Amino acid sequence: MKDLLETLYARYNTPEFIAPDPISIPHSFSRKEDIEVSGLLASTIAWGNRKAIVKSANRMMDYLGREPYKFVTEASDKDIEGLKTFVHRTFSGEDFAAFILMMRGICQKYGSIGRFFEGSYAQSKDIRTILAQFRTEFLSTEHNPHADKHISSIVKGAACKRLCMYLRWMVRKDASGVDFGIWDSIPASALYLPLDVHSGNIGRKLGLLKRKQNDWKAVEEITANLRLLDPSDPTRFDFALFGAGINSGL
Repeated sequence: MKDLLETLYARYNTPEFIAPDPISIPHSFSRKEDIEVSGLLASTIAWGNRKAIVKSANRMMDYLGREPYKFVTEASDKDIEGLKTFVHRTFSGEDFAAFILMMRGICQKYGSIGRFFEGSYAQSKDIRTILAQFRTEFLSTEHNPHADKHISSIVKGAACKRLCMYLRWMVRKDASGVDFGIWDSIPASALYLPLDVHSGNIGRKLGLLKRKQNDWKAVEEITANLRLLDPSDPTRFDFALFGAGINSGL
């Protein structure tokens, strides 16, 4: 199994993976804070067709004038009101505006999104705790509550796929250059797999996952098995599982 996963990892963890994937959105920026903001927005709408996700996430960046961190920290009420014409599936313009305000709250209190995550990890050393803390802190800014559903709750047992994917983007770093590795005080060994229907199905075929639901208990199970294969960087096999899943299996 490890040989198979290593082969798939080598096949999909390449620069060619970037362009058709939502990770291409933060890759269009060089400033750390812009990568963090654009990455959170792109990962938040990352469900469904990847082509549609990338198209919508690029439109988000156009709304933000291609300066996402500056928009988050400096946009006027009128600027934020202008976001309300955006829509991507169930993520509405109202949600977009709420996310900008909530990111502003994080940035005003901690300096940047990354500083929140790295500071929280320094205290807890546990990604599970951070996922719960982030949702609480993020939603503490006054906003339209319709947006709440777009930040999954680990406390309620959700798989938190999009947040785990965002963390993988920001924390992992290797020679391929796909993930960013800009939050270097958080070790890759602490990450959890961004479990979705594709990685879940392949994981079950390989015997890495027995649980039928794609919930947090399943995330714990499959990540624990991947840690047996690579304790220092278990989520690198996300490339193998997801890649095999979207390309019609093994």
